[in-house]
Amino acid sequence: MTGTLGFAGAAAALGIGMLVGLERERHKGQGEYRAFAGFRTYSITALLGYVTQQVGGAVLLGLIAVCLGVLASTAYWKTEDKDPGITSEVALFTVLVLGALCGINPALATAIGVVMAGLLVYRQKLHDFARSQLTDAEMRDGLLLLIVALVVLPLAPDRYFGPYGALNPRAICTLTALLMAIGAVGHVAVRALGPRYGYAVGAIASGFASSTVTIAAMGQAVAKEPNHLRTLAAAAIFSNVATMAQAGLILGTVAPALLVKMAWPLLAGLVTAVLYGMGLMLRTGAVPASQTLEVGGAFDLKLALLMVLMLTGITFVSSVMLYHFGQVGVMLTATVSGFADAHASTASIAALATSGQLSLDAAAIPILLAISCNSVSKCLVAWVSGGRRFAVYVIAGQVLLTGAMWLGTLVS
Repeated sequence: MTGTLGFAGAAAALGIGMLVGLERERHKGQGEYRAFAGFRTYSITALLGYVTQQVGGAVLLGLIAVCLGVLASTAYWKTEDKDPGITSEVALFTVLVLGALCGINPALATAIGVVMAGLLVYRQKLHDFARSQLTDAEMRDGLLLLIVALVVLPLAPDRYFGPYGALNPRAICTLTALLMAIGAVGHVAVRALGPRYGYAVGAIASGFASSTVTIAAMGQAVAKEPNHLRTLAAAAIFSNVATMAQAGLILGTVAPALLVKMAWPLLAGLVTAVLYGMGLMLRTGAVPASQTLEVGGAFDLKLALLMVLMLTGITFVSSVMLYHFGQVGVMLTATVSGFADAHASTASIAALATSGQLSLDAAAIPILLAISCNSVSKCLVAWVSGGRRFAVYVIAGQVLLTGAMWLGTLVS
């Protein structure tokens, strides 16, 4: 058994060295301008790391790393004027360490080796993306998202406190990071797919922030582009895909057990929205490049913070109503707040279910009521912003997907 594991580790180390070495060999160059290490050097270095770790452990590996550092520094000094980069030198050190790691965890070492090879292969595209495509605003938003997800979220306490036990800092921070991440993913999708599907994809991306606002934007665009009425109406309905997806993500984050209960209704609404939107788009042509949806930055921080404040307020009100009036109070709160936003109501009800104040069966109906009332708001917005013809398409789609959700409760 030990021999089998040793052979597997050595094979993994050799594979990592050959993979990285093959990529480096292709960009090694020729003659006096060629790089100092290629296919054989990387393969041997990976095996050297594996054998060193097996024979002498960390001490011998450190000595070998020092010797390798001297050799790499000498090679870099000789080619400094021709190639000021140190990618090959760093990659060689990494291969040595990954070879040593193969003796402990070959699977992890192999995964890291594949990722490193991918970074080397796509280095030019990554450089172009960082220099010419990534804007300062997107960079700032990305750093802000990382701070919230990797710094603030782990430090937030995971417990319910406050009046009526309605507030959970970890859940609130998680939802904030989730809203920011979803907006960033939608923004990347719009940038990647280009203008042809700008309205539909942009509506879905914007729908993660606010489907109601997205429908209003599509309605306003109808006045400028009446020839693309069906395309805009389809985009408005597609924004409901974000509503269903975000509701599922919120439930999965706050109350996974409640997501199982709501899976069929949400899936029924999502499928209906997709099929109805695709049906509208079948009779429309491609949208010209000049008619794209402005999606702004990677995400809307103000809107995310507003969602957090709304979530906190609605959760507190729902807890008070539940404490004093029971489940009837929760349904009333969900109905009223759903006209403004379905996501905050969904999150607050899910928080009540997680804390044990509301059963799963009792929590499903208020969530459906909130989403249904939000559909009514969308219909009104469509009529006011886009006129009668636009509203007819949107209202029909909203009625169909809302009815499909209620029918989905018969399956769940």
